[in-house]
Amino acid sequence: MEHELPEPPWRTPRKQPARRSLSRETIVEAAMGVLRKEGIDGVSMRRVATELSTGAASLYAHVANKDELVELLFDEVAGEIPLPEPDPARWREQVTQLWVDSRATLLRYRDIARAALGSVPFGPNALRVTETTLQLLRLGGVPEQAAAWSADVVGLYVSASAVEGAMRAQREEGRGQWDDEAGQTQEFLASLPADRFPTFVSLLPHLTSGTEEERFRFGLELLVSGLAALATGPREAGP
Repeated sequence: MEHELPEPPWRTPRKQPARRSLSRETIVEAAMGVLRKEGIDGVSMRRVATELSTGAASLYAHVANKDELVELLFDEVAGEIPLPEPDPARWREQVTQLWVDSRATLLRYRDIARAALGSVPFGPNALRVTETTLQLLRLGGVPEQAAAWSADVVGLYVSASAVEGAMRAQREEGRGQWDDEAGQTQEFLASLPADRFPTFVSLLPHLTSGTEEERFRFGLELLVSGLAALATGPREAGP
């Protein structure tokens, strides 16, 4: 086995890099790196501690557990969602774009959207997104109860679409297997007997058409059109 050579005496001795002092911010930053590479399932207190060259126990002084860490990650991502300056005359366009931008932002961070399913994000950034959503709907004249409920309904739609997109992207990382699955699905659908499923078979070309983005925007248009049908017309900004 070859031994490591000693440092020449004229060379300045190398120092071990100083470990960054731990804080909630440094922990979240390290966890974001794990999230980008491995998704939510890869995020753990032990894994993040390894990234920070420390022990998992030292993280608990700043973050209670993985659940809280994931909540912090979600809110960090939510902070990247661009928020419009509400304009009553453009509320429909603005709220649609806000939801499109929300989904696109979530998709940049693998499956982080899973954190919004089954729980309500209450971090400051997530609350600002919800506040802007509600403000836009009220400015458009959407009744208060409908505005309140639709924030939840559309939030679920956006998050579920982002989760599905992340799952598809993960499968496509193994491109060959994804192509096989897609081909098998197409073959199965094409083999369905038209006498038993006449409507399904006749609509099959439409059922499988369109890009992910096109289908998502179609769903948004359905939701926004429904809200617009309830709206009484733009109103002035106010509480």
